[in-house]
Amino acid sequence: MTRQEARTILEQMTTSESLLRHARTVELVMEAYANKLGESTEEWAITGLLHDADYQAYPDKHPNMIVDLLRGKGEDRIAHAISAHYTHWGVAYETTLDKALIACDEITGFIVACAQVRPQRLEGLEAKSVIKKLKTSGFAASVDREEVRKGAELFGVDLKEHIEFIISVLQKHQAELQLEPTEQNKA
Repeated sequence: MTRQEARTILEQMTTSESLLRHARTVELVMEAYANKLGESTEEWAITGLLHDADYQAYPDKHPNMIVDLLRGKGEDRIAHAISAHYTHWGVAYETTLDKALIACDEITGFIVACAQVRPQRLEGLEAKSVIKKLKTSGFAASVDREEVRKGAELFGVDLKEHIEFIISVLQKHQAELQLEPTEQNKA
């Protein structure tokens, strides 16, 4: 499967701008980790891009619809990683890809939420600020803090370093993601 084919699938199932941006941010982070670890950047990026593809169209069947579609296309590794991207589903983490997705999904969304409430957005955002916000249960309340912790643990990364890595990846794409400071907030 090519990334363009994956985008077409995503756009057929998802119209929400926030979900499309979440898919893109996780795609970027997964691609960067694949590059760092010497893994397949295409496979990892597609996994990030499609992990929530069926969430809007089939919320009660998520992630089964996208998993079945991917298996039907012979994309078993991507399908398995997506089927395992929430620890409460009880799916085994067999590969580094599986562990990377669980580690990147919730925290990437949380970092974006942190950036959105700052005038400077991603610029100057530090891991310690994100970690502090994680302790505020009312902020981005839908983010499962235990998933964030378990994800980093499964992936074998220090949470602070993981957050720093994700911020650095997103900063490179802040204009595309609409997370750059506004003109009046630039230094």
